[in-house]
Amino acid sequence: MSSFTPMMLQYLETKEKYQDCILFFRIGDFYEMFFEDAKLASKELEITLTGKDCGQEERAPMCGVPFHAADNYIAKLITKGYKVAICEQVEDPALAKGLVKRDVIKIVTPGTVTDTSMLDEKKNNYLVSIFEDTGKIGISAADLSTGEFKTATISEGNYKLKLIDELAKLAPSEVIANDLFFKDNNLINAIRKKFSFYMTNLGDTTYYNYAENKFLMEKTQDVSDIKETSLTSACALLSYLQETQKCSLSHLSNLTEYKVEEFMLLDISTRRNLELTETMREKSRKGTLLWVLDRTETSMGSRLIKKWIDQPLINVHDIKDRQDSVGELKDKFMVRVELREALKKVYDIERLLGKVVLGSANCRDIVSLKNSLGQVPYVKSLIKDTQSFLLKDVDSGIDPLDDVYSLIDAAIIDDPPITIKEGGIIKPSFNSELDTLKSAMTDGKNWLAELESREREKTGIKNLKIGFNKVFGYYLEVTKSNLSQAPEYFIRKQTLSNCERYITEELKNIEDTVLGAEEKVKDLEYSLFLDLRDKILLQVARIKGTAENVAKLDALSALAEVADRENYVLPQMSQEGPVDIQGGRHPVVEKMLGRDGFVPNDTFLDLEQERMLIITGPNMAGKSTYLRQVALIVLMAQIGSFVPADSAKIGIADRIFTRVGASDDLAAGQSTFMVEMSEVAYILNNATSKSLLILDEIGRGTSTFDGLSIAWAVIEYINDVRKIGARTLFATHYHELTELEGRFYGIKNYCVSVKENGEDIIFLRKIQRGGADGSYGIQVARLAGVPLAVLDRAKEILFDLEEADINKKEAKARKAKKVLEGQVGFFEEKKAEEVKSVENDLLDRIKKIDLTKMTPIDAMNELYKLQSEVYQLK
Repeated sequence: MSSFTPMMLQYLETKEKYQDCILFFRIGDFYEMFFEDAKLASKELEITLTGKDCGQEERAPMCGVPFHAADNYIAKLITKGYKVAICEQVEDPALAKGLVKRDVIKIVTPGTVTDTSMLDEKKNNYLVSIFEDTGKIGISAADLSTGEFKTATISEGNYKLKLIDELAKLAPSEVIANDLFFKDNNLINAIRKKFSFYMTNLGDTTYYNYAENKFLMEKTQDVSDIKETSLTSACALLSYLQETQKCSLSHLSNLTEYKVEEFMLLDISTRRNLELTETMREKSRKGTLLWVLDRTETSMGSRLIKKWIDQPLINVHDIKDRQDSVGELKDKFMVRVELREALKKVYDIERLLGKVVLGSANCRDIVSLKNSLGQVPYVKSLIKDTQSFLLKDVDSGIDPLDDVYSLIDAAIIDDPPITIKEGGIIKPSFNSELDTLKSAMTDGKNWLAELESREREKTGIKNLKIGFNKVFGYYLEVTKSNLSQAPEYFIRKQTLSNCERYITEELKNIEDTVLGAEEKVKDLEYSLFLDLRDKILLQVARIKGTAENVAKLDALSALAEVADRENYVLPQMSQEGPVDIQGGRHPVVEKMLGRDGFVPNDTFLDLEQERMLIITGPNMAGKSTYLRQVALIVLMAQIGSFVPADSAKIGIADRIFTRVGASDDLAAGQSTFMVEMSEVAYILNNATSKSLLILDEIGRGTSTFDGLSIAWAVIEYINDVRKIGARTLFATHYHELTELEGRFYGIKNYCVSVKENGEDIIFLRKIQRGGADGSYGIQVARLAGVPLAVLDRAKEILFDLEEADINKKEAKARKAKKVLEGQVGFFEEKKAEEVKSVENDLLDRIKKIDLTKMTPIDAMNELYKLQSEVYQLK
């Protein structure tokens, strides 16, 4: 290695410490990469691969990028899953003796990105730390760009499945974890199949040394009440951030511990099926619940409202607090209008503050912070007379920060350049020494103009001029045609093809004054900027607290705006009441179609007689929209939002489960039906009586009898209060399942109404009591444009199948009648006369049914109606 050049030795020594990173090595105005890093970066960034003499026989592969454009290249590498170590020159090359000292000043990873050009302003960028211990997992999350820092322990039930649900909620861009976590191959494979974030195994290193890291954490955080498992994961996260950022992390919030069970739990399937924050197909924001509700005016508010959607509340008092605030802002129209207008002028204070703390803020960032703080007193004044609990709490939490605003306003000019080392950023009269130096610069330029004029007059050279470049400094330029007129005191400095450049003693003196003042001005302005930044850092807690409350106010006003504009109503909440929705509407579909194009529907679900609704009807009739609509209305109510309905009473759901649509997972070797059954199994193993279940077409992925049997058994299991007994919407094409209404208490049949017009059908989109008359599959195929020959042949086949099945239906009706006769006689031997009378009446009605004069379907309907009466009497 000794044969390498000194600079290459310096590179190799640095690279040895950062083997898992692509090393950006600063040389002059470029970041250079060598050897394998160069080959990789050249390919990924599509830049030219060259070579450099490194003291060896073969040149070292090399590529580079301009330092001023490095952020764009770093962003590309980060999005491709790489880590980048930034190695800077840590001393002035002009003052360096020998090789310029270099050191890594920062490691950029997917979870530590803070450059706003690389971030989605409406999403948090979480780095997550996982610590698995025996029977439990500690999970911590931090957003370095905003300073959020929180932790939790997951230990109850199937804690590994709960971890996956928590990761779905946080949607981190990077995860670090201990060795035990990575030893569970099934869990790791499941996570890699569902997510695409960057994962690093930190092993059982000092990152997860609880005793040592707790001591370090206690220096900056109050962790006295935090569980050991949570704290171990949080300590590892903080250590990782300190190692990668190599600077103060004073903007990180005080670590807060939360309970996963504090919020409604939403698994990955439910988030996907309900399209809460991204659509299933395009993965876009438009067409989601977030798209409807996010009327925020700030990036901070937008991120907060996404959090509220991701974690609905389950405590009715917390929900009502939000509702009260939303309702008050909805009713106070002018206050809301002025508030939202003011919030439009507020930049992302959280991320601006993060840049200040991490040392990456420029003057324009500081001015944006100032302008944002300038709106705070006015925002605070708008809510001073509000009455709801949350708005009063927000008011008390907003600090006007007049002193911070004044500090910045006095120092930085209103429209500064991006650079902070080239001067031109500090206002006049802020610093007397700076004013003196700037005066010397101004006077010096006047001296140069006067000297140029005098020399022209003395020499008679009319086109003589004073110029400047960085190599030679100031000079007098004389063209070739006028060289004979140059006086003896002109000292030749440079010869060009068309002129000569000279210096004089007077010009040299002026140059020393002017250039000295320019450099001193730049150095002093940079020093004053750093001092200002340090003073802002002293107010981090105040600024951060204000930013959080402004974000909360923005989110509340957004929900109020949506409620007012979309004609939403306040839902009445109860901890254990029914779901009673009158005139409910799907918030997203209504937004897409317009209010006049959507047909509203009622829903009633309780834990007694209408615990499970079996919904039948043809495809395209609106069953799936109706199912999702009910789930979204319940979820919206539990985030504190008003809901799209004429009226609504919502009993709290601890979880919402959905099984909607068909999909396969070929990469994991799972068919559509296997995926369906896996999701059903998850629901049956985790739902409680307080959950809301949305199930669509269970059993359709296999043969008719298999599928029907599974769907039937699933309904029985869910409806059984000894097993689950949850409120459930069950959509199906198996019309046989409508028989269950008469057999089991708590099940009711509903269908989507249609109107037949010859061979065509009209979808009325209305949910009504009873079962559907048929699936109308051929009619739907007709609407879809299936060729007429196929439709005609399908009708022939359908007729033959129905004829072949008629005898089975008649036999089934006869058997049902016999069973029903045997079921009457359900009272004790000593019957009261009136009870005996009821029993005899039922028997007479059963015996009078003449199966020979009725169609099998009519006979079955009549028998099931009587059977329902029998069960109710029992």
